[in-house]
Amino acid sequence: MSIEDEITKAIGAHGVWKMRLRAAIDTGKTDADIADVAKDNLCAFGKWLYGPTIPAAVSAGADYATARKLHADFHKCAATILECAVTGNKAKADALFAGDYVKASSSLTAAMMKWKADSH
Repeated sequence: MSIEDEITKAIGAHGVWKMRLRAAIDTGKTDADIADVAKDNLCAFGKWLYGPTIPAAVSAGADYATARKLHADFHKCAATILECAVTGNKAKADALFAGDYVKASSSLTAAMMKWKADSH
């Protein structure tokens, strides 16, 4: 699969997290393992990012480095929101969702779109 295809899939998959986090905040429950959510190498995009199929020239590039850092930030933020949600700290979860998560998600998406455009 091409870089463009992997990035397109990742943008969609990470977009689903917005709904999952909102549901966790609203219900105080999640079916996700919070420790696993915090790890940026377990989702399909993370497995690809850290996997052997990315050429060395690509993984040495600035777009890759930026996406990898922002992807890690995204996962840490999502895990923190889930932790707050399931421990009854709905107000903090809501604040993180409206602030840090929106920033992390939009920054990651913008970086992935740039990487996708640059890979042509």
